Amino acid sequence: MRARPRRATGTIRAMSPTRNEARGCPGAAPPGAREELVSRPVTEAEGLDEVFEKSLPAFGGSDLRRLWQILDQAIGSGVPMALAVSGPVTLSGQHETWLGPLLDTGWFLLVSTTDAVCYHDGHRALDAADERPFFRVARDGDDAELRDEGTIRVTDVGFPETTLLEQDRFLRAVLAEPEFQERMSGTRFRSLLGRRFAAQERKNGAREGLLALCHRKAIPIFVGAPSDGSVFLNSVALAARELVGGPAHRFDLDLHREVLESCAIHLWGVRESETGALGTLILGGGVPKNFNLQPEPALSQILGIDVPGYLFDVQITTAPVSDGSLSSCPPAEAVTWGKVDKESYRSTCVSLQADYTTVMPFVARALLEKRARFERWAERMGREALFAKHPEARGYLRDPAGYRMLDRLDELMERLLAELRADALEMETDYPLAPLPIAEDSTEERD
Repeated sequence: MRARPRRATGTIRAMSPTRNEARGCPGAAPPGAREELVSRPVTEAEGLDEVFEKSLPAFGGSDLRRLWQILDQAIGSGVPMALAVSGPVTLSGQHETWLGPLLDTGWFLLVSTTDAVCYHDGHRALDAADERPFFRVARDGDDAELRDEGTIRVTDVGFPETTLLEQDRFLRAVLAEPEFQERMSGTRFRSLLGRRFAAQERKNGAREGLLALCHRKAIPIFVGAPSDGSVFLNSVALAARELVGGPAHRFDLDLHREVLESCAIHLWGVRESETGALGTLILGGGVPKNFNLQPEPALSQILGIDVPGYLFDVQITTAPVSDGSLSSCPPAEAVTWGKVDKESYRSTCVSLQADYTTVMPFVARALLEKRARFERWAERMGREALFAKHPEARGYLRDPAGYRMLDRLDELMERLLAELRADALEMETDYPLAPLPIAEDSTEERD
């Protein structure tokens, strides 16, 4: 049996002001409530944030406005934010256009993504990258012809297959280095890999990639399905080489520790962060979304530490709710699992039916414009005066160095394990299991 949920030992902060104030989220009125229809001309907007706030009065535009308002409140309230992102965000260059600038603000404390996103992040820094640029291809073109010429197509992005082959050689060389010859969590592995990617980017004058940025800011990258991608496949190649008589390959992923690290971060966020709450931005679905949402049930249902779920849940997905998939699961459904806070979800959560690649460049720009405006005002009137007049500026102007959770993981893990030590050892493991059938070729059967 799993551990019985219990109230955690130690001091648990009472419901924070953030959590109380969230119930009155402007622009997120409860069902039946009336909200003024604001229709301000776009010519009067000082920035994109004001377009989202006042120039999207109805229909699909109002859905986008609600997403903006709740994400704006999450950032302004100062809650540490988690980010889950699926899809080829690095292969398509979106990490350079809006994802990197968003993560560089210091608002986000972790990233949940895929092994493939990490793999494709390295392409533009390879030695021969200039000879093999990415290019646009037709979505309805002749894919057999592209295959014959050695072109890989991902929707409307094309690149030579030789890019993958060079990336594989690079990864095998990196994975054979001494610092990788041990068992480690995936967060440490991707930080070490980010350091290698960063060195390659400096060598070849490439822009900073996702892993390099997260290494620089000590943002842990979690991958819930690490074997489902080519970074790990290159480790498999080295392991296979050892099996046929080659040199030893000692790299190994500690999946148990990686999950516990996500729990330790969640515990810190809801207990010790300034706001006593967490928010999440979910782009797409799949495993990154699931891993991002699982710390609360892991803590409450499995480990027996009673904690709240996310206070803010902002997600953009193309998956229809009717298909019953995790990718389409709205925040209200996640409340039933405990993953999202049940007391405030009607005013702090939203799911927008859209392709995030068409939305996030503009949302990210609007957030950054609002941040820049607060910075200008702070220079003119002083930070404390600004915070008194515009409390949300404090959240927007939080320390851009960020939370540096990678630097604190050992400490946070010790705290988690100290709390688990007493009860985990007494965890019930008895259950009336059904007897297994006797195998047909067993000794008993033959006798």
